[in-house]
Amino acid sequence: MPDSDLTALSTEAYVYGFPLVFNLDQVLRYVNEGIGANPAAPFNSFSHARKMAGPADTFVTINNDTVYSMAQLDLGVGPVLLHVPDTAGRYYVLQFVDAWTDNFAYVGHRATGTAAGDFLLVPRGWAGDAPAGATVIEFPTRVASIVGRWACAGEDDLIAVAALQDATTLTPLDHGATAQGLPRPAASDSEALLFFDKLRLWSQSFPGAERDQSLQASLSPLGINDSARPVTETAEAVTQALASGYTHGQAVLQKVLHSGGSSPVVNGWKLTFHAFDYNLDYFQVGALDDPAFKIADPKMRIVERAAAAAGGLWGNHAYEAAYIMTYVDDRGEQLTGARTYTLHLDPTPPVGAFWSLTMYDVPNFFMVDNPIDRYSIGDRTPGIVYEDDGSLVITISHTEPTNSTARANWLPAPAGDFRPVLRMYEPDGSILDQSYAFPAITRIA
Repeated sequence: MPDSDLTALSTEAYVYGFPLVFNLDQVLRYVNEGIGANPAAPFNSFSHARKMAGPADTFVTINNDTVYSMAQLDLGVGPVLLHVPDTAGRYYVLQFVDAWTDNFAYVGHRATGTAAGDFLLVPRGWAGDAPAGATVIEFPTRVASIVGRWACAGEDDLIAVAALQDATTLTPLDHGATAQGLPRPAASDSEALLFFDKLRLWSQSFPGAERDQSLQASLSPLGINDSARPVTETAEAVTQALASGYTHGQAVLQKVLHSGGSSPVVNGWKLTFHAFDYNLDYFQVGALDDPAFKIADPKMRIVERAAAAAGGLWGNHAYEAAYIMTYVDDRGEQLTGARTYTLHLDPTPPVGAFWSLTMYDVPNFFMVDNPIDRYSIGDRTPGIVYEDDGSLVITISHTEPTNSTARANWLPAPAGDFRPVLRMYEPDGSILDQSYAFPAITRIA
């Protein structure tokens, strides 16, 4: 194969494989190191944060609305029993994400209600008898994640949330089984070769959907389907192509992130209601098998999956939580802490649960320290001041406002470029069909 073709194939391989590699890197972080408020926890156990996320939680586009309970599952041990407590109507969601970042099941307020319940988590193809009263959830890949979020009204509510977290348990039926974990890639000083060797190993250990197998097979000239030989040991022309493809693939991904991909743009907002609709194959409890939430274009599906992982790993389907984001103001210019802006929500977003606007830096999409420790603002924020007509004017700036109302409704911004994200939990149909209008962020100084 000509070198130019190898580079083009490597670029395609990067975009295809990015969700798997990036996702499983985060799985390992949770298992071995923990992230921010979530301590490390071994496979098949929960890591519970005991506070809202903040700048110390260096995880892409993490939310500041809920308290996280994370679990990395390895069903190489066989079935695992999940128990959830009665939350007495409190919003929570346990989102199930496979190795390729497919959202394949949901347990919680919208999907299964808030009564106590038991769910048997089983590996693909499992045939057996579940305990009485337990609902079976089949995993597409041996390793997968539970991303748990608990609505929390603030510091005074943390004790109640902690009690619910502690009552949420995972119990392997085979108590003596040991998790296999992830195969280890070949050591390399090259970021690119390390990435592609992870893709080689992990794509074979955690095969994707059947519809993606022809694409997987096409990567054989790159050594990705070699079960024995690391990519570091392939021909020099291949390793050079992999290095070039890695760089080109990153550029493609950044371009898609900033252009919004196939997501429509309204008043500068990227309406990413369908950014997580790339799962076409796995629908367990709470996951809707609905054409309205499926990306039909096969090439766009692969690109959107990569962009969704890079810009908002472990994001929900829009029917659970709708996300929109923007980089620009009403003049089409990059948002920056050097300026002052307002966002006039009239009316505020209609939701079944709650909504929030959260601030992130660019390009990392992390929260940034600020003098009032406020990283998001929304309908549950204490002390916000509404207009007489019920609308809400949010002030966004790096410098603290002097006006009392603007200060009450202030969302602090970093000194440099930033990207806010508006989240709407259990959004009304008017949000998803775009009949609700999102206003531009207006520059005022």
